[in-house]
Amino acid sequence: MTLHLLPKSMFEAIDLLPDASTPVTLFTRHSLRELVNGQGLAGYDLQLTEQGRDLAYAWGQYLIQNTDRAIQHCISSPIQRCVDTAALMIEGADETRKAVNTHQIEIVEQRLLVEPGSFVLDIQQAAPYFRKQGALGFINSFVNNALPGMKHPITGVFDVLELLYHTHPTQQNGLSLAVSHDTILAAIVAVISGKNQIEQTDWPDMMEGLFVWFEGDDFAESQLKWIWRGERQALEIKQFLNR
Repeated sequence: MTLHLLPKSMFEAIDLLPDASTPVTLFTRHSLRELVNGQGLAGYDLQLTEQGRDLAYAWGQYLIQNTDRAIQHCISSPIQRCVDTAALMIEGADETRKAVNTHQIEIVEQRLLVEPGSFVLDIQQAAPYFRKQGALGFINSFVNNALPGMKHPITGVFDVLELLYHTHPTQQNGLSLAVSHDTILAAIVAVISGKNQIEQTDWPDMMEGLFVWFEGDDFAESQLKWIWRGERQALEIKQFLNR
């Protein structure tokens, strides 16, 4: 069984989830992939390892077995390791409980889930900094609004949160998946937590994710709630926009 490879924070998160009547979204980094030398910059062609495939399947199964939920919707970065992670998690979940639309994975083509596309306005300006600074340095620069060709960090994260809001499950016992990359997840966690500096220890592990849910019938008026590394937090979207 490969669940020993799952970040421990994910087991802790399950204990902090709201009652199953409250739908939640798991915004997760893809599963274990082939490794590459560099500054945390992974090409789009790197695939899941066999352990990574097994882990995604086992985690999907464990989630459903231990949360009394069913996967009702899924969005993913178009990069293959993300799509494969989503498909394998769903396959594992199906072993426990099938749901309508379970097998439908919506590929997010507008680049909101592709690194670092969701935060980029002009890739020609931004790309040299991504290569020069590496993933951690780049995201720290982004969080501090210090890069050309990039969205303001509040705007960039707001766009992803709005996507999650509109793909969030509405039925009781609902769970949505959003599969993306470490840079996107790291930036979102930093910005909603009010941090302007993150360390290597803050960096999301493979198959580590953020549970989120929203309270309110309108995104701009809603309250965002999330669980990350054993802590449950909340933020008014209005206040977030006025930072």
